[in-house]
Amino acid sequence: MADLLKVKIVKLESGARYQRLFNKDSGTSGMKSGHVILKEGEEIGEHSTNDLEEALVILKGNGQLVINNEDIVDFEADTVLYVPPATIHNVKNAGKGMLEYIFITSYAPKKK
Repeated sequence: MADLLKVKIVKLESGARYQRLFNKDSGTSGMKSGHVILKEGEEIGEHSTNDLEEALVILKGNGQLVINNEDIVDFEADTVLYVPPATIHNVKNAGKGMLEYIFITSYAPKKK
């Protein structure tokens, strides 16, 4: 049975560009997550997943996942994207209005 004292609930903030949801400081074992809101034309900036795998849960809007600054994956609300470890990528708001999503990262076991 789950320990209810360890269950965490976080209310999403509607006005913040970035909101940390969960990480080691909030009691996770290695998972990190955050809530992101990008205005029209904004982007997160190129970064790498390094030894993490990442899921992007798209709540509102349309955007692009740019991989290695060359491959583009278009996405829209109500979709989930998977980004494998060691992937250089950027998330861009490519639509009208806000792009809102939640990212979840976790350490990926090393392949043998």
